[in-house]
This record gives sequence, structure tokens and C-alpha cells, in this order.
Amino acid sequence: MGKKIYKYDKILCRHFGKKIYNLRTECNFTQEELAFRANISPSYMSAIERGFTDNTISTAKRIAKALNVNISQLFENY
Repeated sequence: MGKKIYKYDKILCRHFGKKIYNLRTECNFTQEELAFRANISPSYMSAIERGFTDNTISTAKRIAKALNVNISQLFENY
């Protein structure tokens, strides 16, 4: 049984991905470097930034730590 993704969820995923992209480029990290620092695969990091996947809170926490920001900053300006 597939997981149904609602339109609002897709919008949130896209906004979250853009936020990750912007923070990553501010830190001058490549996707691969951020993925390594967050202990996730580069392909998963790419999917997150493109808004193609929903991620867990623990993944968001690892990304925030890798970017040296508070996790709440990942969700600002929605």
C-alpha cells in the first residue's frame, strides 16, 4: 500500500528543501559534504533539497547540526 502525499505536504517539502539548499550554500558546502556531515546518503540529500521526499525529525536534527543551526531555523519562513 503506497503512502499518499497530500498537496500541502508537497509544498512543505519543497519549502524545506529550499531552506536546506540556502543554508548549505551559505556555509559553502557541497551536497555531498553536507550529506556526509549529516550521515545520510548524497542521493537522499538531493531528494530533500528538491522537495521530492519527506524526512524525519531525526534527519532534520542531523542536518541542522551539520549546518550548525538550531533545528527551528530549518522551519522558519514557511
